[in-house]
Amino acid sequence: MMKPRLSGRYQEHIQNHGLGSCPCHGPMALRVFRVMEEGLSRRGLLKASLGAAALVMGGAPGRAAAQDRPRLRLSGARIFDGRAAGLIEGRDILIEGGRIAGLIAQDEIVSDAQRIDCSGKVIMPGMIDAHWHCFLAALPNAVAMTADAGYLHLLAAQEAGATLARGFTTVRDVGGPSFALKRAVDEGMLPGPRIYPSGAMISQTSGHGDFRLRFDGPQTAMSPLSPAEDVGISIISDGVPDILRRTREQLLQGASQIKIMVGGGVSSRFDPLDSIQFTPDEIAAAVQAAADWGTYVCAHVYTAPGILRALSAGVRSIEHGQLADAEAARRMADAGAWWSLQPFLADEDANPQAGALAQAQQREIAEGTVRAFELAQRFAVKTAVGTDILFSPAKVATQGRQIAKIARFMSPVDVLRLVTSANGELVAMSGARNPYPAPLGVIEAGALADMIALEGNPIDDIALIGQPDRMALIVKDGVVCKNTIDA
Repeated sequence: MMKPRLSGRYQEHIQNHGLGSCPCHGPMALRVFRVMEEGLSRRGLLKASLGAAALVMGGAPGRAAAQDRPRLRLSGARIFDGRAAGLIEGRDILIEGGRIAGLIAQDEIVSDAQRIDCSGKVIMPGMIDAHWHCFLAALPNAVAMTADAGYLHLLAAQEAGATLARGFTTVRDVGGPSFALKRAVDEGMLPGPRIYPSGAMISQTSGHGDFRLRFDGPQTAMSPLSPAEDVGISIISDGVPDILRRTREQLLQGASQIKIMVGGGVSSRFDPLDSIQFTPDEIAAAVQAAADWGTYVCAHVYTAPGILRALSAGVRSIEHGQLADAEAARRMADAGAWWSLQPFLADEDANPQAGALAQAQQREIAEGTVRAFELAQRFAVKTAVGTDILFSPAKVATQGRQIAKIARFMSPVDVLRLVTSANGELVAMSGARNPYPAPLGVIEAGALADMIALEGNPIDDIALIGQPDRMALIVKDGVVCKNTIDA
């Protein structure tokens, strides 16, 4: 098969700017958008990739209905329930129909329950990544530059299984065409985490989700969608009426929350880091449209002025925000908004940056990360954590390890609370649009039965959450996804 080719102007852009720019605005991103635009329409692509995924899985039947699944009894383990500072001892976990039926005494007799002996293990809720991109996380540079559209979706499906194998049973996808993948996972066609999809990131012209090059403008009512818009990564929108339409489009497709871009990126060439994007009325329009459907808006933004504008317009989750000041942190706390932070520390896991300006901005963000965690705790801001890994098959393997790094700012048990019950509260904020309307991130009666059993105590050794080989058991929705205990 002939490899799809980039147009001359995209080739020229790559030659001029190299491969070191911000991943979400770099040449591999442009390549993904272009090949998918040229390959298939968005809806046709999703249908085709879903069908191809089913063939890869051998036409696997859907997951058994909840009432038909066997009862499970996880016995002998100590339990971190997602909230308490210590471990629960002397109790077993009973699972029925995809939910936790309760914590029962170890000597209580239960008939017709499949027993898994977890003695010597610590069971904790499955982890939740509050800032993830299912489609873009594990896409390697070489594949982004050469593969066809269907293969890119199959790669995302493969990565979904790997995400689950790392102990992440839920992710909040904050930008990308993940609707079909979510459906396939929910129907049991593919292994993967629960997905809370945002759909396309909504961006103003010249905003952080405007992936066009300078010579692609100006946009008019008669202009075709750009590659990133055509595949469902982002959508460009200006003015209140258009913001309402674009927000409603994502809700129509099944978005559980809406993602908008209210500020620039670390090394984006066309939207400065300190820029504020969307007017107050435009942001408020997205918030209103989401609220009318019973859900909320989260906003990409780094700076204090951008955070304040987003909060004033009703945004309920700030994504990143590493350049917040004390006033912005206090306002988040007063508004009851969430601060979704990532361990951006300019270390071995950081995205490489080209050029002095980008490297300086990366250091600024790293310094801001340290300050942000301190401010979040000082002002008691509701805090969530995610990784925001992009375009790196090597880095996706560090997903849990990156969360574990947060222990430099707080106790290990507080890190565990963030990646379980706190993130569970955040995703539940989608309210009427919650695709999984039961408690997540906790081990208690009535909660969804997502949990992992570790060989060791993560309260003593937080690094365990980044070591999948120490995860002896992974259960999602009451189904055993991994079990090395019985083996």
